[in-house]
Amino acid sequence: MRLYVARHGETEWNRLNKVCGRTDSPLTDTGLRQAQLLADKLDDCPIDVIIASPLSRAQKTAQAVAQRKHLQVVTDDRLIEQDYGVYEGVPRDDEDFLNNKRMFAYRYPGGESMMDIARRTYDLIIETKKRYPDSSVLFVCHNGICRVICSYFRDMTNEEYFEFSQDNCGYNVYEF
Repeated sequence: MRLYVARHGETEWNRLNKVCGRTDSPLTDTGLRQAQLLADKLDDCPIDVIIASPLSRAQKTAQAVAQRKHLQVVTDDRLIEQDYGVYEGVPRDDEDFLNNKRMFAYRYPGGESMMDIARRTYDLIIETKKRYPDSSVLFVCHNGICRVICSYFRDMTNEEYFEFSQDNCGYNVYEF
């Protein structure tokens, strides 16, 4: 099985450098163009199934690829971004946010821990492999989810995990 993992296009909150978890920040014009470029990049890739986060930024990005591939987008809530709780909307360089981000088992007040998102995301990866064993699947999701998926396939130090960032509409490919 081949798993493509793409991050959504640029949103207004990405542009403003705000922590954006569950807030449904829409794609900017740049984000819409990035989604079309992602579809171009994946044009020759044999994608059989597209699964996306329910947030509109991921849905619109997935739709750009789905239209090109003549596929439907399957929505799975387990691909939704981490719930950052009280840190939702703060600047991404907020000192308290960054300190707490380094503590993977820490549950943000009113939100989730990275361990919480790892559990749901790892379960989805395992389930997807069982359901589509000989297929190429595209997940369209969020930076935090891309980070967790990378950690499923690759050993990462704490610092590598903390520093991981996926560009808007960037993607990685994993085989298993």
